[in-house]
Amino acid sequence: MLGSDSPAKLDVRIIVRFAAFTRVSSLFLQAVLNAAIPDHIADAFSPPRAEEPLLLDYGVELLLGGLGRWDAEHFLFIAERGYLYEHNFAFFPLFPLVIRLVAATLLWPLSPFLTVRGRLLLAVALVNSTLFVLSAVALRGLSHVVLQDRKLALVSGLIYCITPASVFMLAGYSETLFAALTFGGLWLLESGFMFGACLLLGLATFTRANGLVNAGFLLYLPLQRTLAEAQVLGKGSTWHRRYRQYTFLALRFLLTSALCVAVVVLPFCLFQFYGYYTFCTPSVTQEQVSPVLLKLAKEKGYRVPDEAAPIPSWCLKPIPVLYSYIQDVYWDIGFLRYFQLKQIPNFLLALPIATLSVIASYVYIKANPRFCLRLGLGQRGMKEKEEKPPTDFCNSKVFVYIAHCSCLLAFGTFCMHVQVLTRFLASSSPVIYWISSHLLSSEPLLRETKDFSYGQRLDNFKQDFAHFFLMYINNPVTQLLMHWRTCSSSTRCILGYFLSFWLIGLALHCNFLPWT
Repeated sequence: MLGSDSPAKLDVRIIVRFAAFTRVSSLFLQAVLNAAIPDHIADAFSPPRAEEPLLLDYGVELLLGGLGRWDAEHFLFIAERGYLYEHNFAFFPLFPLVIRLVAATLLWPLSPFLTVRGRLLLAVALVNSTLFVLSAVALRGLSHVVLQDRKLALVSGLIYCITPASVFMLAGYSETLFAALTFGGLWLLESGFMFGACLLLGLATFTRANGLVNAGFLLYLPLQRTLAEAQVLGKGSTWHRRYRQYTFLALRFLLTSALCVAVVVLPFCLFQFYGYYTFCTPSVTQEQVSPVLLKLAKEKGYRVPDEAAPIPSWCLKPIPVLYSYIQDVYWDIGFLRYFQLKQIPNFLLALPIATLSVIASYVYIKANPRFCLRLGLGQRGMKEKEEKPPTDFCNSKVFVYIAHCSCLLAFGTFCMHVQVLTRFLASSSPVIYWISSHLLSSEPLLRETKDFSYGQRLDNFKQDFAHFFLMYINNPVTQLLMHWRTCSSSTRCILGYFLSFWLIGLALHCNFLPWT
């Protein structure tokens, strides 16, 4: 019986069940939609297959082929053949390494029946499904530590399970790995485990470039704690003693923060050095590259390492950063470059998640204007007269996450292809799920629920399977969905947005049709 578990274990089990259910449902739906809808012939990266199909490849391609569309082709190619083309370096290496490791170890017994690509597709489904469940649990843990509210933490984890970026959390993209590492690292950081947090956030940078922004947490949170300690130490002591104590605190903050930030930044620097070594000091010639892949490079204009070719222009810059060069030249990413009339549909696709982010900032700033002007430094509580700080979305600990989300929103809107804003924010910022949970919590159905006795197994197994299944995935979010007609318009908008993007994304993305 789940009722005998502690509240935390009960919540985790509810989230694990719902996350597993949504992953299985997504896998099933993408297979059905991929079979039912003809694939669009897209002008996307599509390398030739390295091996002739084996016995199980047709079946795997039929069931999981939708997971290898668009940018997933890059990750699968890198996992299979390494970093051959220059533009491959826009995709960071941890996710390809993980799926390659799983394909070469756990799935190695299938090698007589599956090619490397088939095993990689299977590895994508296994790895991303597992990581998604872990990321949902990590988000629930982070939410509980920051929000100090069990109900909001549970609903945040559950609403994440139907994230609008669901298809990218399932397909061969690095978003799920990044979310698991980021939410897990921030959970450890908020819990006081600095070393573990640095390790996970460093691995997050090894997964996606925007992991660099997480270094801000390793500066802000220790600074906030240091200032709080300084306020306590400054009371009732002599000037000389305070001076020594303040000096110690300052040195400890500077050394600890510098080390932690270095751990987060180092993976990015190492990867850029690898790109510089590969293309600026090449040791191979075109004759050593597979003729089929070399032909594709000539047809599409891809650059391959060649010691006989001229050195690329980016190698001659004072700070040769391959990543920014690829974003500029290959994808035309830059400040305000995407502000064109023809991109209005893409701005509309990004509007819902941008609106949620703006609402989150507005609600928080309106509740705590003076605290925000102090940049969240100084007194931890929102209201000086209160003995206990608030335990909800508007409490002091949320400020740094609001600032983080706002920075990502501004950068994504003005300096990126705006349609990726949905998966960019959904895999990086817990604020999207916190504000959704905060708005949903106003529903009478959730306010009246006190015992959280969701998901309990039926003692009477004579009940029909449908009833048993509904009890298995019973939780606050499914309760709202089952009482859709009684929900407020804001709740309908939030749940409708999450579910519609979940379903439409599976239909479009898995058939090479444009999506976020």
